[in-house]
Amino acid sequence: MDKKKAAADIITKALPMVPFDGWNQQTLGKAAIEAGYKKTDVIRVFPGGAIDAIDSFLKASDEEMVKTLSSYHLDTMKIRERIATAVRIKLTAFAPHREALRRAIAMHALPFYCHRGLKALYHTVDSMWYGIGDTSSDFNFYTKRLTLAGVYSSTLVYWLDDRSPGFENTWAFLDRRINDVMKIEKAKHQARTWYHQKFG
Repeated sequence: MDKKKAAADIITKALPMVPFDGWNQQTLGKAAIEAGYKKTDVIRVFPGGAIDAIDSFLKASDEEMVKTLSSYHLDTMKIRERIATAVRIKLTAFAPHREALRRAIAMHALPFYCHRGLKALYHTVDSMWYGIGDTSSDFNFYTKRLTLAGVYSSTLVYWLDDRSPGFENTWAFLDRRINDVMKIEKAKHQARTWYHQKFG
């Protein structure tokens, strides 16, 4: 059995059930049968249970986002436009499964699983930077990811309750968040320049 394919098949069938039944072993068992597998195959594919299924779901969405980004002419965009594009692609892809994602986030927020939530968030922002062509390996590697984690997570929370047409309110919120970050980075750059000019 191809475990990666089986995981994708089971999750595809599970997503419409999750808003009603939650992320749990019963949901995954039903989804496995609908996908043409046995209930016992769930243990083989997701040995950690529902939390493994959630992580697989989120990781697959990261991979799809990177794939979609590769079709854009990123070299013609400013860095802020690339970031906004990555976040928009990510959230737009989640749109049909917003309630399933909300439940996934709720599970990641539990004390026992919060480390998995942080790991998933890091994987997402790392994939975004990779997808838009960032190749930094110095201290900026970490600061960029920390900054984007704040932008993405706050935009995600806003988006979960956004009912505006085409999520236009979310995109406006995202633009404001990126603007705030760019202002901070500009101020930091000016401060460093002044310091070096003043003190060498």
